[in-house]
Amino acid sequence: MTTVIRARRAVVDDGERACAVIIRDGRIVAVEDYATPVPGAREVVLADDEALLPGLVDTHVHVNDPGRTEWEGFASATRAAAAGGVTTLIDMPLNSIPSTVDVAALEVKKKVAAPQVVVDVGFWGGAVPGNLADLEPLWDAGVYGFKCFLAHSGLDEYPPLDREQMVAAMRIIAGFDGLLIVHAEDGPTLDAQQAPSGRRYSDFLHSRPRLAEERAIAQVIDGAAETGCRVHILHLSDAGSLPLVAAAKQAGVRITVETCPHYLTLFSEEILDGSTHFKCCPPIREATNREGLWRGLADGTIDCIVSDHSPCTPELKKLGIGDFGEAWGGISSLQLGLPIVWSEARRRGHSLADVVRWMARNTAAVAGLAGRGEITVGNTADLCVLAPDDAFVVFPEKLHHRNAVTPYAEMALAGVVRQTWLAGEPLPVATGDSPAPVATGDSPAPVATGDSPAPAPRAKLLSRKDTR
Repeated sequence: MTTVIRARRAVVDDGERACAVIIRDGRIVAVEDYATPVPGAREVVLADDEALLPGLVDTHVHVNDPGRTEWEGFASATRAAAAGGVTTLIDMPLNSIPSTVDVAALEVKKKVAAPQVVVDVGFWGGAVPGNLADLEPLWDAGVYGFKCFLAHSGLDEYPPLDREQMVAAMRIIAGFDGLLIVHAEDGPTLDAQQAPSGRRYSDFLHSRPRLAEERAIAQVIDGAAETGCRVHILHLSDAGSLPLVAAAKQAGVRITVETCPHYLTLFSEEILDGSTHFKCCPPIREATNREGLWRGLADGTIDCIVSDHSPCTPELKKLGIGDFGEAWGGISSLQLGLPIVWSEARRRGHSLADVVRWMARNTAAVAGLAGRGEITVGNTADLCVLAPDDAFVVFPEKLHHRNAVTPYAEMALAGVVRQTWLAGEPLPVATGDSPAPVATGDSPAPVATGDSPAPAPRAKLLSRKDTR
């Protein structure tokens, strides 16, 4: 069947215009003027207060399944993604057991994920001490790149690389033009700080100084320049490191950078002592630093925005005692990323097209996900229907995340995701009432399917070889 979606506002060609998006066999076959007749097509007309966006691409998600499924899981994570307008995510190699550091572990993860996913899912591999021989087989098996740490990951089963090990991995990855993605905090610099303990957020912030990011990023740049390897800096929190990145890009180093909604929205001065649900690594820094990150997005030094959805159980957040030394670090925001970023972006004069560029087009490009992140002929018909001027209040118990722990609790956000389409079909996920909207406009609310939905018929596991 041919479907036509008519939208008075759609983000197309890096701008907004009214259009008719024509879909057949799961792909966009034409983008025409709004009133173009399409005989025999299924007609979908968006409300005047709705905008049509490409489905978002979130390349930094910790699903934790298998092994730590009580933290999250493919059913709950992909349901949350769909409710937030995310149609493609790439799962991180750690927090699951086993970690995705060889092909056997990748096959275990794929077997667990396949019967559960509601949106499309791809996988990162890992680069850890001792697995150099596994990197190319993982690449051949379809991972999108390799994640390494330069400091302790928080999990003994996923140790960091020192500089020599990182460069050795870069040489191998450069040989097949792969991608190394790096948690860029310098281990020796962190080890030299006083370990955090107790309820004071300022003590935790001081334990992970800006200098740790700056030193690690400098090492990554030097290694990439030496080896020619493509590299990507994960979850940048330190705006002071941006001149290093800008100079490297100008010098021809193949480097890209991401940041996250929590660094663009939250700031350290507002975090109360004991509020361990704000703990993440690298940490949320000062308000002035936040504004520097927005400038980095505006000038293109920062390429994209991803969630770094890193959930855990409430018990691991130590909410009862509020000890930043004992609490697990990570922010859960997979379902909320679009409204979080849009709420802040619109205040600064940015457009929906800017947000789409940061959260869909560029994320797809960094990972090498062809045919996604844009409304254009030939692309997969993954779409998000957003009411940008509608608003809602975040109630954690309404989210599809497995655990109701979020620093955004009771925050008012602009931008309600009313529907998500995957490969030309609407997903049966309650996007309209989770999170609970203040107003739903003229569109009927989608129907909830329960806590453990069946996989969407068109959802699939992705391989780099299939989507290049």
